[in-house]
Amino acid sequence: MQVLRAMWVQNYHRTVTETGAEVKRRESKDLPPGRLRLASPYDTDARYGLKQGSWWTGYKIHISESCDETDVQDAATDQAMVPGADGPPPRLITSIATTDATVTDAEMTEPVHRMLAARDLLPAEHFLDSGYASAELIVGMKKNFGVTLVTPVLMNSSPQARAGAGFDRNAFTIDWDKRQATCPRGDTSNWWSPVTLRGTKAIVIKFDKETCRPCPVRDLDHARLQQGDEQWRAKYGTRAGIEGTIHQAVAVTGMRRARYLGLHKTHLEHVLSAVALNLIRLDAWWNGHPLDRTRVSHLARLDLSLTA
Repeated sequence: MQVLRAMWVQNYHRTVTETGAEVKRRESKDLPPGRLRLASPYDTDARYGLKQGSWWTGYKIHISESCDETDVQDAATDQAMVPGADGPPPRLITSIATTDATVTDAEMTEPVHRMLAARDLLPAEHFLDSGYASAELIVGMKKNFGVTLVTPVLMNSSPQARAGAGFDRNAFTIDWDKRQATCPRGDTSNWWSPVTLRGTKAIVIKFDKETCRPCPVRDLDHARLQQGDEQWRAKYGTRAGIEGTIHQAVAVTGMRRARYLGLHKTHLEHVLSAVALNLIRLDAWWNGHPLDRTRVSHLARLDLSLTA
């Protein structure tokens, strides 16, 4: 009854008019925040999600997998070290995180690294979708976990970014009570002056030159510049394998549709699905059977028949 009451209150309200009491549906601006809004009376953990124009009710899954390109071969015999194994070992899922649908990708970057660190599975480089990265996360993951995030960095349109130097105002934390600003490095300003610029009230903040000149965070701009390099693009192409993993998870285990109610049971389902995918890949590798046949075009088949 409490759940039904909450569903009713968040969607409807009662007003009294000249004709008497009337029940009206709440406008979208009056609804509770998505993180708090119940999406289903049957599953109180499920939430409404939106990504790239797609709506759904439920959860999000965050998958990490290995992507080492090393070939496990015996140097003397040039044969696979595991009897029957065909080629290098398969990529295996190393971490599964399940959240409600309102949690953003960037919010899960640090928790995922904590999960990997707890099992001694942290990579030296982590290939991520751009949604998992920010300036703070790129610096923070390197500092706290020793992991380099390899990910496209969204371009900045501020004057500082166009000039190729400095940081925009969103990179600074403002303490209005102390009248100080804190830069991405953690240093505080030493000058604060309210002014009027072109008829608009503003505040001019300055940092000590000796503090800014040796700033190591300036190297962060290098992450954006790297994206134009062909070698970086080829390296980042390694991440494309996770799209195949997602496709396999949906096609083989039906991971896109939760079979149970509640976040904890759904997470357990995701973990079991990941275990199943790892076993399928290992079985195929141990027995020398490729999971998917490589597609051969009509022209290639004709060429093969002519050379036979």
